[in-house]
Amino acid sequence: MSIIQVNQVIQRDPSRARLPHEKRYEEGSAFIHDKFCALTEASIPISDGGFAGSDVVYEKVTVANGRYFRLQDHFERFARSCEKFRLRNPYSNHQMVEIFNQMIVLTGFKDAGLVWCVTRGTAKWLNDRANREAFENRFYATVDPYVSIATPEQRNKGLDLLISKKFIRISPQAVDPTAKNFHWQDMKLSLFEARDEGKDWSVLTDGQGYLTEAPGANIFVIKNGELFTPDSGCLEGITRKTALELANEIGVRTHVTKVHARQLLEADEAFITSSAGGIMPVNSTDGINLGGAEGPGELTVRLHNLYWQKLWEGWKCTPVDYNSRETRGNP
Repeated sequence: MSIIQVNQVIQRDPSRARLPHEKRYEEGSAFIHDKFCALTEASIPISDGGFAGSDVVYEKVTVANGRYFRLQDHFERFARSCEKFRLRNPYSNHQMVEIFNQMIVLTGFKDAGLVWCVTRGTAKWLNDRANREAFENRFYATVDPYVSIATPEQRNKGLDLLISKKFIRISPQAVDPTAKNFHWQDMKLSLFEARDEGKDWSVLTDGQGYLTEAPGANIFVIKNGELFTPDSGCLEGITRKTALELANEIGVRTHVTKVHARQLLEADEAFITSSAGGIMPVNSTDGINLGGAEGPGELTVRLHNLYWQKLWEGWKCTPVDYNSRETRGNP
């Protein structure tokens, strides 16, 4: 079975051609301070806690062939993240959909990445920072062309991973990883470490030898036809959830449990999952070709292809309303 060429499908399918749009929205659009603008014009105050202290939660949704993928799942996780970080979203789900539709219409994109967040905002007064009422939480959103964290070449051959030796994942007792957040320095530095070692991507452990997650992605290990993914120290990814459901659909046993780093080194196959790429095969870990051969494994390719086939058919998707019109002020 050959792996679906995702980028080629997106770029060559006439039905996915970009719709008419103003030149200023060529690179994307944004919703900033309750107004729509071009992505290149977007900015936030330097005093906003989201910038000054990574005091923010966010979501990223795949827009595929004019449809949002698992939008309700993202809304539910976002609400949980806001609660965990004691942030208040100023918009309802219905209002957010109106905002997102209008942002996408401005760009004309059929395939896009949609990101939104709520930040702590700017302090109304500085002498009571433990008081939630001292801050005006702010909502921001952006839309840009769909981009995968794996290039087409990496998708075809599989990513070469490095298990970080210099960095460990931030402890859940410090920052809750199930609230999608921007506390990424551990992951970013591990990426630089991986590139220094000639690898494509990194994966972090918890300091006790157990896998947590990769930068922006969950990790899956395949052994003897069964799927294993960490149960803690990681984001409960929407694409992770999808991979588990697809595996169950085709009769593959799944295990959400502690996964030791050596299990990844000894795996038959592996892959990472992210909204920015879907299911992305792993070729090697720490220079060891998984399963003793180069390239994506058979089960990984099957899950990868099933993911994109169902996504493009509209499975668990919500259509973008391309009849939306730009408004000013609050939606």
